Amino acid sequence: MNTTPPQRGRHELAAFLRARREALAPSDVGLPPRIGASRTPGLRREEVATLAGVSVDYLVRLEQARDVRPSARWCSHCRTH
Repeated sequence: MNTTPPQRGRHELAAFLRARREALAPSDVGLPPRIGASRTPGLRREEVATLAGVSVDYLVRLEQARDVRPSARWCSHCRTH
């Protein structure tokens, strides 16, 4: 796929967010462990959105590399947490 730099950046951010969400367990971020099986590994989108202070819809748009432009402050916060 031939992408422009802004598109490539969105796709890289989307991949990073999904990978981090899937790699973290609830206990890694101070949440209680889940009871029972989960369909997917890692944190739920709702948990990540709450921790990040954004809506679930916004997080989904970021993870799907839609045309959203998170602030530099928000991106910096994600890199350090």
